[in-house]
Amino acid sequence: MKKFISCILLAATVFSFTACEKYLDVNKNTDAPDEVEAGLYLAGILSAYQGFYWDIRALGPLSQMMGTSSYTTFASNYYSAGSDNGGEMWRMTYWLQGMNLENMINQAIENEQWTLAGIGYACKAFSWDCIAKYHADAPVLQVFEPGRLVFDYDYQYTVMEKSREWAETAIEYLEREDNSNYGTYLSKGDLVYHGDKAKWLKFAHAVIVNDLACLTNKKDFVSKYAPDLLKHAALAISTNSENFTVERGGGGADAQFSSYNNFWGTYRGNLTNGYWQSDFIVQIMTGTVPQYDEETGDKVKSEVASPRSKWELNPKQIICDTTKVAGHYDPRAAAKLSTTDGQYYDKMTDKEAIMDWIYYGSGFTGTSGPNGTAPNLYGFRNATPSATIEGQGRWLFRDDAPYIILTASEIQFEVAETYWKMGDKASALAAFKQGVALDMEFTGSYLNPGKPQETSPGVYAVGGGQPGGSLIAKATYNEMANEYLAGPYVNGMKADDLTLSHIMMQKYVALWPWGALEAWTDLRKYHYDIKYSGEYPTKGNGWTISTVDQKWDTDPTKVYKGFYLAPAQVENRRGSYNTNNDGAPCYRVRPRYNSEYMWNKPSLKALKPIAGDAANYHCSIPWFAYPGEMPESL
Repeated sequence: MKKFISCILLAATVFSFTACEKYLDVNKNTDAPDEVEAGLYLAGILSAYQGFYWDIRALGPLSQMMGTSSYTTFASNYYSAGSDNGGEMWRMTYWLQGMNLENMINQAIENEQWTLAGIGYACKAFSWDCIAKYHADAPVLQVFEPGRLVFDYDYQYTVMEKSREWAETAIEYLEREDNSNYGTYLSKGDLVYHGDKAKWLKFAHAVIVNDLACLTNKKDFVSKYAPDLLKHAALAISTNSENFTVERGGGGADAQFSSYNNFWGTYRGNLTNGYWQSDFIVQIMTGTVPQYDEETGDKVKSEVASPRSKWELNPKQIICDTTKVAGHYDPRAAAKLSTTDGQYYDKMTDKEAIMDWIYYGSGFTGTSGPNGTAPNLYGFRNATPSATIEGQGRWLFRDDAPYIILTASEIQFEVAETYWKMGDKASALAAFKQGVALDMEFTGSYLNPGKPQETSPGVYAVGGGQPGGSLIAKATYNEMANEYLAGPYVNGMKADDLTLSHIMMQKYVALWPWGALEAWTDLRKYHYDIKYSGEYPTKGNGWTISTVDQKWDTDPTKVYKGFYLAPAQVENRRGSYNTNNDGAPCYRVRPRYNSEYMWNKPSLKALKPIAGDAANYHCSIPWFAYPGEMPESL
């Protein structure tokens, strides 16, 4: 029999970095482990998607979804080739999944286990699509050739083409009749769909949609890519029960292994003091995007003092506004964002009180934002993993929350954007409304309301047992969600009033913060709303060494209203990037240091238009963000 995998590697992948001794019985020969049953790989391959959350430590700041005091260089759009920070997806795709995924696929095909082979190809397609969006260029054609020590880089378009090819192969296998007896491999090892082939088939279609969606700013998108996107979207995941989410068992300190708890959960404490909701997400979700004086770049000061904002508000809010009328308030703020209001849990059904809660967003690298100090994402300033836990945290920031990887809402927004690009606003509006409704339902499904704790009759203790659960009751959330959907920002909107901003900013809210990679992809394909002439920005045409020329919110072509990069020279954004950026914002994350910059540097050096060993390689615009083909040089 083939001898190709060690206990250490199998344990690291199949059981999510846990101990090996529990699983030695998979091998008859302890000196040279035997071939592993194909199905035994699956749980580890799926658990490896934890790596997405690890790298959101970089992507959250890059997309302005989060501020951070930990990955501050990413918040500043600069990162050198000197560390593995931000390299977990690379590790996941090349190693944790890597040959384990290849072996699973090959063995499944050999044994005519078509469902398992299709699942493997769907995962392979998705992981490589993410590599292409995150790192852009990467070795793919030579990567699993035996005996190679140096690998040529393939440009992003090749990686994306291979991803779609593998997704098509997944569809082919999943559509075959399969009479294999999988035992419990699929029902237990499949941490996503528990062997439901129909859902895996829909996911494979969704991978193609998600891949093509980053090409919407290409000049030939409507003619070349849009038809395929819409064809696969009609067959892709369309309900929240079909979302691609990886289960976590939770359990806090009682869990058999720490990694059974969500990476963002309170027990592991990874978000306790180093990451916060950004001022941008708070502004758009609370309807407080400020108005700027276009002569000075300063915010226009308000004549009326308000705890929500010290400045006049932009008259054109995209997500919601501050009017206390049913339908104008977005209750996702109460579910997704952190606030120090409502922490006695005695106002969980009081809609008036809930609409009055104040949310503060952080700066790029500190808790202090333009209006106040942001609490941590668990919802409390002093929450620690050792605190008494009520509900093990709130929303997606709790121990037993699944890893959210791809949702039906995301697909609908991609359909809406496609129809909008095609000039079919009626169809775009229908998909837009469905996308918002799906995210409303998705958001509410992960509420875990906390409990009031009376210290004496009518007197409540803050938090009811920190760090507590969600601050809003499910029934109240659902009532306010229905009001919002019926209001002017969703179902009350007319096709002629729908803009690209409505689609992309609602998608940004739906992706917060689990979908930071896709949000960053969207920001980059629209070039961060930088003002430039021609097909793409360059030094002297969009930025200088110290400033970025960004569109004002009043510009109808600006997609992300209220979004400004650090060197945009508006109030709270008068900074500059590292001199190695040469004035440009970040457009890609460098590949993993301990792999590529230690052993494969000559291949990186050959890349164009900016070499992979250049100080500003991270500023090299990826192929998907060029309207045409990628230039040979700049």
